[in-house]
Amino acid sequence: MNLLDRVVIDPKICHGKPTLRGLRYPVETILELLSSGMTSEEILADYEDLERDDILAALAYAVRLTQVKRIESALA
Repeated sequence: MNLLDRVVIDPKICHGKPTLRGLRYPVETILELLSSGMTSEEILADYEDLERDDILAALAYAVRLTQVKRIESALA
């Protein structure tokens, strides 16, 4: 299974934000937890229905979003 297959975008779930396996855990939330310093093990302990591959899928999704050729400032 491709990790990105775990990321689901459904307008009926979390207002269409990308979630993990449709479980109402937005990718954004997992990335925020990681960036705050939580380890994958801590996240998995706090959210028992998540799997290690869900966290890896959130990271893979973030990588995909940053793979652009050029970024321009919206303020320019």
